[in-house]
Amino acid sequence: MKYEEFDKLITEMSGENASDDYWYDVGVNDAMNLLGKFSDIDWELLGKNIMDKSLDWQKRVVYCFEDEGDAREINIILSLIETTDKELFEMCIDSLRFLINDTNKDCIINNNELMERLGRMATIDDISGRISTEFLNKLQ
Repeated sequence: MKYEEFDKLITEMSGENASDDYWYDVGVNDAMNLLGKFSDIDWELLGKNIMDKSLDWQKRVVYCFEDEGDAREINIILSLIETTDKELFEMCIDSLRFLINDTNKDCIINNNELMERLGRMATIDDISGRISTEFLNKLQ
């Protein structure tokens, strides 16, 4: 299973001795390659275990998601979006901007709690507000 390799890589890249430069230069590509080899079981394990991982681990995973329309990635992001961590929330919304399309945007629009939170965030004049506004515009 590729999940174990992925877990090990992300854990090593999320530790206190991990280098952000190495993550962005090498680690993210390795992680994305592993995601590309995931089986349905690997995706299930990722979705099941992500809430038990550190905040840095979760952020690294969200950063790796890039497949437009991939319901597995969207569902994992939606499970994380309830976070109280502002940076993780921004990363989730930023990733969703690239993952949603006309076929799957209803799963976002029909999430009343998320839409309300996005509406509140859009009124703030900072990066969170701009990200939320751009995302809401894309949903229309």
